[in-house]
Amino acid sequence: MIRVGMISAAHVHAPSYAHCLSQTQDGTFEGVFDDDRQRADEFTRKWGGRVFEDPQSLLASVDAVVVCSPNMGHADAIELAARAGKPILCEKPLAPTKEHAERVRATLAESGVLLMTAFPCPFSPAFARLQERVRAGEIGKLLAVNATNRGRCPFGWFVELEQSGGGAMIDHVVHVTDLLRRLTNEEPIWVTAQTGHNMYGKEWDDTAHLTIDFPSGVFATLDSSWSRPQNYRTWGDVTLKVLGEKGVIEIDLFDQGVSVLTDAYRHNGTGSNLDSLMVAEFLSAVGESREPCVTAEDGLRASAVAVAGYESARTGQSVPVG
Repeated sequence: MIRVGMISAAHVHAPSYAHCLSQTQDGTFEGVFDDDRQRADEFTRKWGGRVFEDPQSLLASVDAVVVCSPNMGHADAIELAARAGKPILCEKPLAPTKEHAERVRATLAESGVLLMTAFPCPFSPAFARLQERVRAGEIGKLLAVNATNRGRCPFGWFVELEQSGGGAMIDHVVHVTDLLRRLTNEEPIWVTAQTGHNMYGKEWDDTAHLTIDFPSGVFATLDSSWSRPQNYRTWGDVTLKVLGEKGVIEIDLFDQGVSVLTDAYRHNGTGSNLDSLMVAEFLSAVGESREPCVTAEDGLRASAVAVAGYESARTGQSVPVG
């Protein structure tokens, strides 16, 4: 049984991870350290575990950690866990700046600790089937992808730039970039991006659009915006329209469910719990001392596209992915 602790419960996905850990036979949720004691108390009252007074006491009591801090705290939390030799599942974006990416790479090189990026989308059966069909040549040579990762603005620290490192683009680009890398089996080389403040008119970007180029000539367009209303039918909105020489395949990763119409619209999800599949892979990798199927490098390369996107939006030019 793998004992798992959480460093910060700030992220909106933290409750899902605690719930997944409570439902598995391979791990237990031991509790959380959070620099916001009230948040930690409220979290453990609802999701179990105990509140640790400091990160060192948590790390001494667990076998692995989940990092759910604000984005700009990821590098610090990774360094703490790595020094203690604890495997890590870290929320995305793994590194919201180039400097943070360098710190994470240096930490991993020195410690050799296992780090998995919290990307649930690769565990989607719909995406797995898409990969199979593309690789089997059903639509011929891959030409382009039209993708979205739109959603609702989470507000809170997500719109406080000193904690988030950016707005909608840093939050949403990374998921689809990871899927594109897996689908094309190539690394992005150029990014052309625009950001806007079209929904809320604040300093943080709430809308973003990118064109991502690959070495083979395949390109993808991505709408990465907080543009869905609060009553939108699904929480997430990851879609891929994949164009080939012989046909088109379209998938919607979060549209498995049943529409419930009463006084208000509600969408009851069905099918696979992607977070549960992701947590299971993390526990399996820890237990078997192997690399997970979603790696730290996957997270760093996806983060680099979002970082390049901000540079492109700032300069008005296409930017190489660093």
